[in-house]
Amino acid sequence: MTVSLRKRGFTLIELSVVIAIIAILIGLLLPAVQKVREAAARSQCSNNAKQLILAAHNYHDANQMFPPGRNTNAISTHAFLLPFIEQANVHKTVDFTVSWNHANNTVARGTKIKTFLCPSDPEANSVPAGWAATNYRTNQGSGLLHGQPSTTPGNINYGLPAPNGPFVPNQTRKMLDITDGTSHTAGFSEHLIGDFNNGRSSPTDTFEPGTYPNTADESVALCNAIDPTNLSYQGRSDVGAPWLQGYHSTSTYFHVSGPNTRSCMWPPGRIATTASSYHPGTVMVAFCDGSVRLVSNSISIANWRAMGSRNGEEVISE
Repeated sequence: MTVSLRKRGFTLIELSVVIAIIAILIGLLLPAVQKVREAAARSQCSNNAKQLILAAHNYHDANQMFPPGRNTNAISTHAFLLPFIEQANVHKTVDFTVSWNHANNTVARGTKIKTFLCPSDPEANSVPAGWAATNYRTNQGSGLLHGQPSTTPGNINYGLPAPNGPFVPNQTRKMLDITDGTSHTAGFSEHLIGDFNNGRSSPTDTFEPGTYPNTADESVALCNAIDPTNLSYQGRSDVGAPWLQGYHSTSTYFHVSGPNTRSCMWPPGRIATTASSYHPGTVMVAFCDGSVRLVSNSISIANWRAMGSRNGEEVISE
């Protein structure tokens, strides 16, 4: 007797079930992979912030002071810290006696420093050629003033409080000046790199409402009141580069508005550049004691501003 053996294939229903199961597994796997990647990126970001605040400590040990938020030629804090993050060769290419955009600083201006870049930011490698970026900013304080207050009566910024962070323009501060306590005072935080395109609105932009606030609270209200899709409010989109430039859109940030909120500018001289990141619901903050912590978007504005001040005698309740 002859026995006929047939190979049995999948039916259409069985094949559909298999495809559905595979789709479900992929749907479950992708978020897990993304979480692992973000965790690794967040760890590297924390390490970068740690290196920068420790570099500031080592600079202080060598010079008995922190570097300025920027010098009179608008050279950033980052440039002063280069020898303390194993970038002495790049430091040698910086001419501190001329402006950041002088031809003497062409090499430094375009040199990418890995420690300055957070791997969570997809814009980190999309800045214009010759402008190397940074995701990490120095804390200038909780006030609106971008520079030092004017000493000329009648000037619009005359008599305003001076910047009260640990890194201030054209001046230096010491560890002893942080009377609020180094564990309560922010040294560095993050800011997203911009899209470098004033022809479109982006959350990374610094907006220019066209008004002029007198207080931090007023600045928050005026900044939030604008329609960010209205391109007439575009201020700066070239945000985060070059790291060599000491400026509110490149290397410093302010504790005026809460983390991951809108940044605004009110020329001449009043700024509310926020801390921001791609870490969900948080920003990385390196404190002046050398610790690095994630700070939630939900932190109260009072506590956030207290972290920005080095000597305000505020009480942090959270």
